[in-house]
Amino acid sequence: MNATVTAPTATAPTATAVAPTVTAPVAASLALRTKLTPTAPVLRAATAALWRPDGLRERYVRYLAAMHPLVRASVPLLVRAAERCAAASDDPAARRLAAYCLRHAEEERDHDAWLLDDLAAAGAGPAAVPHPIVVELAGAQYYRIEHEHPVALLGYIAVLEGNAPGPRLADRLAEATGLPDGAFRTLREHAELDGGHLDDLYQVFDALAPSPARQTAVSVSALHTANLLTRLFLSLAEDNGGHP
Repeated sequence: MNATVTAPTATAPTATAVAPTVTAPVAASLALRTKLTPTAPVLRAATAALWRPDGLRERYVRYLAAMHPLVRASVPLLVRAAERCAAASDDPAARRLAAYCLRHAEEERDHDAWLLDDLAAAGAGPAAVPHPIVVELAGAQYYRIEHEHPVALLGYIAVLEGNAPGPRLADRLAEATGLPDGAFRTLREHAELDGGHLDDLYQVFDALAPSPARQTAVSVSALHTANLLTRLFLSLAEDNGGHP
């Protein structure tokens, strides 16, 4: 008896179609906030040193004197960035950025005068020579506006307005220093205004749909600004203000 063995017929497995995974791009504003996250504890520590109780009255006056030239630079920086954007007539994003810069310049106008009033109320006046770190903070932005791209200014603004004074800081400093309420207008106003300004900035940044290169320019500007602002606060926290 001959047994005939029939080999089983191989059946090809049925292929299941797998839809490709699509990863949504990360919003430019979220990417920037993520990159700035590690700078927050360092800045908080510098701020705590700046506002420690001993010698606070004199140190607060030094802070006002240092911030005056920094704030005074805000409107000229924004206007210059808008002018540079206007020169890029073939770039729709530049037109949107220019509109933001001009609008924000009006929001920041005369804030340096608030600081002069604060200084006068504290019995002081503006510094004869700006703090060197303040010059570096503003000067770096002029370079980036002229030689990189004016979008880099958004990184600078994000750090300054993202580290606005808390809502109760002015009251706490007034009580601790004994200075009159008139010496704290700038702190009070910026505690109220800067949160909304920061939200506006991030909305504009996302609407620009910046290229990776421009996102990098903004991030580098922001990280540099955070480093300089930390150094400024630590310098002012020193007994001699860290500035001759």
